[in-house]
Amino acid sequence: MVFTQARAEVRGHLQIRSLLARQCLAEFLGVFVLMLLTQGAVAQAVTSGEDKGNFFTMFLAGSLAVTIAIYVGGNVSDALQNYTGGNLTVTGPKETASIFATYPAPYLSLNNGFLDQVLGTGMLIVGLLAILDRRNKGVPAGLEPVVVGMLVLAIGLSMGANCGVPLNPARDLGPRLFTYVAGWGPEVFSAGNGWWWVPVVAPMVGATLGTATYQLLVALHHPEDPEPVQHLVSDQRKASELETPASAQMLECKL
Repeated sequence: MVFTQARAEVRGHLQIRSLLARQCLAEFLGVFVLMLLTQGAVAQAVTSGEDKGNFFTMFLAGSLAVTIAIYVGGNVSDALQNYTGGNLTVTGPKETASIFATYPAPYLSLNNGFLDQVLGTGMLIVGLLAILDRRNKGVPAGLEPVVVGMLVLAIGLSMGANCGVPLNPARDLGPRLFTYVAGWGPEVFSAGNGWWWVPVVAPMVGATLGTATYQLLVALHHPEDPEPVQHLVSDQRKASELETPASAQMLECKL
C-alpha cells in the first residue's frame, strides 16, 4: 500500500503533461534503439573482418531493430580503436565510417544510386501503406511492427548491396554529421563523388512516388464503405424510438 502511494506520488511529479513532449521522448528512445542495434551489428561485422557478422546478419539486425524500435516508440567500443589502429578512415580496407552512415559501392554512380534509393524507399512506402490499409488485407492488431520489420529485411536483402539502403534521411545524415565531428573529418561528405546528399534527397522523392503509386493503383479503387450509412440509419432509428415514448408521455400530461 505504501509502495503504491509512493509510486503514485513519484509518477505525479515526473509525468509529463504535454503530448508533444511525450511524443518527442518516445521518438528519441525509438530512434536510439534503432540506431544502437543497427550500427552495433554493422560495427561487429566491420571490426571483426566479417568473422562475427556479414551482409545477412547486418540486415537481419537492422530489420529486427526496426520492429523493436516501433514497439518502444508506439560509444563505440574499444574494438574500433584496436581495429583501425587509431586512424579513423572513410575509405580503404580498414574504413569504419560505413558503420555509421551509408556509402556507395565502387561501381555505383550517383545517378544509379539516386534511382536505387528512389526505388527502395518507394517500395518501403507501398508496403507500409498496404500494411496499414484497413480496407486491404490488413495485419492483425499488434503485429504491424513485425511485418514492417520483415518488409525492411526483404528490401535490405534484395537491394542492400549497392549502398546499404538508408531509406531514411534521419538514418544517414545524423550519423554522418557525428562522424564529421568525431574524427573522420570532411571526407565523409566528399567520399563517393559527394554521395552524402543522395540518401537525404532520394528517399523523399521515393516516398512521394510510392505514396502516389499506392493511392492511384490500389487505395482509390476500394469499394465505398457502406458502414457509415448503415450506422447513420441505425442511429436515426434509435433516436426516433427514444423520442416516441417521451412524446406520448407529454401528450398524456397535456390531456
